[in-house]
Amino acid sequence: MSNLYLKIVKLLTKKKLTVSFAESCTGGLLASSITSISGSSKMFNMGLVTYSNNAKVKLLQVPKKTITKYGAVSYETCLSMVKNLSKISKANISISITGVAGPNGGTKEKPVGLVYIGLKKGSKTVVKKKLFKSKKRISIQKATAKQALKMILNIL
Repeated sequence: MSNLYLKIVKLLTKKKLTVSFAESCTGGLLASSITSISGSSKMFNMGLVTYSNNAKVKLLQVPKKTITKYGAVSYETCLSMVKNLSKISKANISISITGVAGPNGGTKEKPVGLVYIGLKKGSKTVVKKKLFKSKKRISIQKATAKQALKMILNIL
């Protein structure tokens, strides 16, 4: 997977683009993986780990009513996270992640492995819903980070 991180760092640096992340269920894995690459300071703007609902509301200005109505793991919350991160960070590309990494905490409606990944670049905003089959927490986190990187590649 490190090849993918290296590819993203080189590509964004070459294009003089910056990226920011707001992570929930990945707990900073994406930011940590990007910053482990030498030269990432040229393209990495900020990483926020907004794990709690309170952090999503306070730091990312996700409306409390959005979380109450749809839940922290939802298209609506992910969309609000990425839009507000973009405003806060002023990065060229913003990524938001929220999901159920497990192994506990899943429900019938929101099972373990359900993840939403938001991407905003300019006026284009996309939120992808993914359901990873693994029940292992780290596998879900790594798969989510990898999917976020693929989304960045697809938009470049």
